[in-house]
Amino acid sequence: QVHLVESGGGLVQPGGSLRLSCAASGTIFSIGAMGWYRQAPGKQRELVATMGEGDNTNYADGVKGRFTISRDNAENTVSLQMNDLRPEDTAVYSCHAAIKTYRTAPYTYYWGQGAQVTVSS
Repeated sequence: QVHLVESGGGLVQPGGSLRLSCAASGTIFSIGAMGWYRQAPGKQRELVATMGEGDNTNYADGVKGRFTISRDNAENTVSLQMNDLRPEDTAVYSCHAAIKTYRTAPYTYYWGQGAQVTVSS
C-alpha cells in the first residue's frame, strides 16, 4: 500500500508565496517521476510541474519562472515552491508519483488527496 500526503495549501494574496509538499510512504522500492497537477473549478486537470529521477524538470508555460519543483529522494518527498501567485493559480493541487513497490514491478501511478490553493485579495 502506498500513500501520498500533501501539505502546505492555503489562502494567499496576489503576489504572495506558498510551498506545497508531498510525502510518499508505504511499500516503496523506487520512485520514478514525481510532479504536481492542478484542477480549477469547471476546468480540466492540468500539469503544473514534473521532475524525473534524473532531476530533469518540466513546467507548464504559465508557471515558468514563478514555480520551482524539487524532490528529496532520501525522504521520498516532492515540493512545489510557488512565488508571485496570481488569482488564476487558484485550484486544487495534487501530487503524483510513479512508484515501484518491488524491483520487478511496473511503475504504478499514485495521487495525493489534493491541497486547496486560493489566491485572492
